[in-house]
Amino acid sequence: MKKVIIIGAGPAGHTAGIYAARANLKPLLYEGWMAGGVAPGGQLTTTGSVENFPGFPDGIGGSELMMMMRAQSINSGVEILTETIESVDLSKRPFIVRTADAEQQAEILIIATGAIAKRMRVPHEDDFWQKGISACAVCDGALPVFRNQPLIVIGGGDTAMEEAMHLSKFGSMVSIVHRRDELRASKAMQQRVLENPKIEVLWNTVLVDVKGDKALTHVILKDVKTGALRDHEAKGLFYAIGHNPNTEFLGGQIKTDGEGYIITQAGSTVTSVAGVFAAGDVQDKKFRQAITSAGSGCMAALEAEKYMIINPL
Repeated sequence: MKKVIIIGAGPAGHTAGIYAARANLKPLLYEGWMAGGVAPGGQLTTTGSVENFPGFPDGIGGSELMMMMRAQSINSGVEILTETIESVDLSKRPFIVRTADAEQQAEILIIATGAIAKRMRVPHEDDFWQKGISACAVCDGALPVFRNQPLIVIGGGDTAMEEAMHLSKFGSMVSIVHRRDELRASKAMQQRVLENPKIEVLWNTVLVDVKGDKALTHVILKDVKTGALRDHEAKGLFYAIGHNPNTEFLGGQIKTDGEGYIITQAGSTVTSVAGVFAAGDVQDKKFRQAITSAGSGCMAALEAEKYMIINPL
């Protein structure tokens, strides 16, 4: 039986591991293998350059940052297994986590499995992923490649409006592509967007393909009413159509919201199951940043340590 098992190897998981190891809790971290279609390290492994993580004034590659976090975890004493957790039993302590081939018991469980951005999966999308296509305007929008360039946002909710407003600080023009003739966003957010001279809304329009050379140069759009196709210049394409939290393996044993995000107590990583904590994007659908994930990973480890002292097995 392990004192602490951490599921997930993004900033939240590794930070939790580092703090737990320094507390002599001998944590075991399952980093998964292509869990949710993403390599160990999470969404940052799909990010070319990270310029907003403190300590790297010249920026750092997403994969490189995660390799450094992993190395620090190992140096701190974290045991890492490159296996994917397929199911858990949270009915009593010690908890049981199961991979395809084995199971392990844990006094404490920290879930840091993150969330995967929804994508349109148009034909040539993979060719330009992180070469003009992103799912995080806050993360990537300020990069030099997008400055003073035409940009596209896909979506019609508050998140899409927020992304468009952020991108309007950098791009020459931001076009919101929306399949309907009205937005789902709040009236206040709609008003801000519609009054911004650097933002336009392309109504009744869907994305059907992307093209370029070494990087994105154009998107192909379709009018849903007429079926007409047209090229639209775009050096940046940003998806703002939501995320899928990686919580299916929990089997409904932890309380989640309607979108599947784990519900935690306000200002805490405590979940509905005593002894189980959640950190990072799996419980945070508001900020979704590497630095906030790392912070919640720290919180989870500290709260786990305190819980074990008060509630020993």
